[in-house]
Amino acid sequence: MNKNTKIRLNYLVGGTISIILLWSIYGQVTKQLSGINEGTWKQTGASIWLYLSVGLMFINTSLESYKWYLLSNSVEPVGFMNAYTSYLAGIAFSIVTPNRIGEYPGRIIYLGRKHNFRYINVSVLGIMSQLSAVYIFGLAGLIYFNMAYPSALGKVALAACIIVNVLIGILYWRFEYWLPIVSRIGMLRRFAVYGKLLNRVTTKRQILVLGISLLRFSIFTAQYLFLLRWMNVNIPLPEGFCTAALFFWIMAVIPTVALTELGLRGNVSLYLFQHFSQNIIGMLAATTGIWFLNLIIPSIIGSLLIIRMRILQ
Repeated sequence: MNKNTKIRLNYLVGGTISIILLWSIYGQVTKQLSGINEGTWKQTGASIWLYLSVGLMFINTSLESYKWYLLSNSVEPVGFMNAYTSYLAGIAFSIVTPNRIGEYPGRIIYLGRKHNFRYINVSVLGIMSQLSAVYIFGLAGLIYFNMAYPSALGKVALAACIIVNVLIGILYWRFEYWLPIVSRIGMLRRFAVYGKLLNRVTTKRQILVLGISLLRFSIFTAQYLFLLRWMNVNIPLPEGFCTAALFFWIMAVIPTVALTELGLRGNVSLYLFQHFSQNIIGMLAATTGIWFLNLIIPSIIGSLLIIRMRILQ
């Protein structure tokens, strides 16, 4: 296959994938927004809360792109803009996969490098760092919720969260212990060979990657609280932060597909925040807003970027 033919096929395949993803996004957004009365958006409070949420969206995407930049450069030199665009493309891929597991494969495919398998190992550290942030903040949320609304189920969830926190910590900080185990498994041995790349990730970089993940989770939580305030759902800051953190933890542990999770998000938000306010419409609108800002807008941009993706090497 000559170079020109390969370029044309790449644009054809990339364009087809982009159209499919954009159509899926359009259909889902139309469906979800139709369930919210148009008058809802006229009942908003001060616009400053919306502006802050939008501003945090750009900070959030930049931070995640920088984290991916740090990890991918442990494999080979990758420019920050390449890391940024591959992150957005990964979000586009993730919208049709359970719990967004297609995000990192999408990033790797978009980069179009010859040694894609090498990125899988450093991607594990990225996933572990984000999971660690989710469970650390989730633990704080569960502790608050058990103190405020004690229940048997809450205690079980708290115990499970503590155990998973410990396991994730071991996987993230002691990868040199579990890599030899992976190398003994036939079908995974190929990936374990590239595990040596993880030794290039210094402890200092691991701390930085985890710090970025924790900061991103704080931004998600702040965004949600700002959107709730914008929709006139007034919640005390400390209790609201813990409850919002618990909300994101629940969404992370329940299997969902990104394009179908908004209904579940709405139900979870109503269950958690009904203790503070009866403004149900405001809660649902804020939940739609956080979904739109952090998933739909980046995935639309990512879908457009896929057109120029080099699928055929």
